[in-house]
Amino acid sequence: MRVETLPPSADPADLCGGGAGATHYYGGPLFAARVRDRLGLCLLEPADEWLAELPRAFSGRAIRTATLAEARALAVPAFVKPPTAKSFPAAVYGDGSRLPAGPGLSSCTPVQISEVVAWHCEVRLFLLDGEVRTGSQYAVFGRLDAVPLDEHPQRAAILDFAARLTDAAGHTLPSAVVVDVGLMSAGGDGPRWAVVEANMAWFSSCYAADPDAALDVVLRAAGPAGRVAERDRPFSRLRADQPTA
Repeated sequence: MRVETLPPSADPADLCGGGAGATHYYGGPLFAARVRDRLGLCLLEPADEWLAELPRAFSGRAIRTATLAEARALAVPAFVKPPTAKSFPAAVYGDGSRLPAGPGLSSCTPVQISEVVAWHCEVRLFLLDGEVRTGSQYAVFGRLDAVPLDEHPQRAAILDFAARLTDAAGHTLPSAVVVDVGLMSAGGDGPRWAVVEANMAWFSSCYAADPDAALDVVLRAAGPAGRVAERDRPFSRLRADQPTA
């Protein structure tokens, strides 16, 4: 495949000589929104409410969707993040008054609000058709620490948790997706495996994961719109008039 690294100012008309219907994408959502129709891309992503609607057996904590206005009214510490966009830092905020303001952040901006928990380690999994193709630990107690999944001492437990998750909730995710999981403590309970979040594969670092296997997931997650399967249509940033395979 021909590969090009492009500046944000690139003209969609000049992208990847194959043209519409022959292009895959890896990069940020703002640039993707500008070029996806011209390039005929289908961009798969989890629903904004996915994590909040996940059974607590997998999320391990109380999570709800809200607006930024509701989050600003919080009087207690909470973990607040945009569902999938990176419009402000995902972090524990002491109260709602400490949430950032700025362009693109209106009172209606969707957010997720979660109880405060401790993540002992966090692992990124690249899933294709419900199967873990590759993965990497990326953090220990919030600090970057990349380790390939195949070398992780908890590999068996991670894969077991991922299998239970995909059996129960795989139909609620696109066929190509990144799911971050972690060993979590909450409310005085001992560590347990839980879902951190789900992300677009086409906007996720692979850390120490096998890049070839991660690429398989990225190519499905952001490729020609004419090849998107019907089961993935609800998860696509896709024009209504574009066909599905």
